[in-house]
Order: sequence, then structure tokens, then C-alpha cells
Amino acid sequence: MARAEEPDDRQIRGGHGDRKRRESRPAEQVVRAGTLLVSSTELVEPTFRRTVIYIIEHNDAGSLGVVLNRPSDTPVHDVLPRWSEVVATPRTLFVGGPVKRDAALCLGTLRVGVRTEGITGIRRVDGRVVLIDLDADPERIAPLLEGIRVFAGYSGWTFGQLEGELDNNDWIVLSALPTDPISTGHTDLWAHVLRRQPLPLSLLATHPLEVERN
Repeated sequence: MARAEEPDDRQIRGGHGDRKRRESRPAEQVVRAGTLLVSSTELVEPTFRRTVIYIIEHNDAGSLGVVLNRPSDTPVHDVLPRWSEVVATPRTLFVGGPVKRDAALCLGTLRVGVRTEGITGIRRVDGRVVLIDLDADPERIAPLLEGIRVFAGYSGWTFGQLEGELDNNDWIVLSALPTDPISTGHTDLWAHVLRRQPLPLSLLATHPLEVERN
């Protein structure tokens, strides 16, 4: 079962076996910033069932990402009114994971061809996907972006923990599209991401929501 925890510096060093296991993992299973973790059909724990997680950091200190498909009922305007017009629809807070739910983290997708040199408040994650400092000036940053998504909390793994979950087949590691963090128009992002994969992986998209009813 997948567990999301805040990385602990005490667990960062050592663990050479975990590093060797990660380096020997097939290329399609290598986690890095900008990859997606798609929960397997066997992962039924409620926090992560049918989730798609965007990985923001993955290194010897652990891994950090946000769940892309857990919208809340809280409008962004209620908590961050200055940013509400930049938020991709639906303009609500998303629940990024069980760690630090009282903290906000923001991902954005840059417009094609935009350069960010000299722009404070933006840190590139991968390609056109960036982290946004919510204390920055939205009027300066908004024209550079296709949209943003604000997450309450995040999902975190200590060193070696995610590798163990991958060995347990809890997650499928896939490449992300630059628009995935602000994806709109998909009622089931989990199925949508799987459906765009080659066969036979795309067949998993047909897995029913309620297995016990089939």
C-alpha cells in the first residue's frame, strides 16, 4: 500500500541497495521530475485510489509530488484572490496529498516559447511546467502562463520508499504532457492518461470504478 510521508533528513543517507535498484529499473520505470505516477488498479487505499501524481522532485532526499485529480470544493478566490483569474478551470483548490494540507503549492504551464530568465517567482520543474511562488506578483507572471493549479498539501516519500512501492507494482510511471498539471475537460484524468498509452497499457483505462458491481 502506498504511503505518503514528509521526507525525513535522517533517512537520506545510506541505502546503497535502493540506489542500485533504482538505477537498474527499466527506462520506462525511472522516476524524475516531470513524470507521472498513475496508481495501479490494485491500489485501492482511498487516498491514492485512481490518482495521477505529478512528480516535482526526486532525488536522494526522497520524492515529492502532487495529486492532479483531487479537486476540493474550496474556490481559489476564497483563499488566494489575487491568483484566481490565472487558475485553470475548475477554479478550486486541489488536494495535492496528505502532507501539510495547510500549505499551498502552485504549478503552472508556460505558454509556448516563453522565456523566464530574470523573472522572479518562477522555478522550472520540467519543460514548460514550473513552480510558482504565490508571494510573487501575479500581474507580472500571469501573461507568461497558460494557467496554474493550486494544491493544498502534497505527497511525499522518504528515501527508498517510492522504489519499494514501485517494486510492489503500486504505481505505473509515465511521461507527462506539459498541460497535465492544468488539465481540463477530463472527468476521469486517471483513465484519460492511461487511454493515451500504447496497447496493452491503454486497456487499463476501461477498468471499472466499482469492481464489485461488475
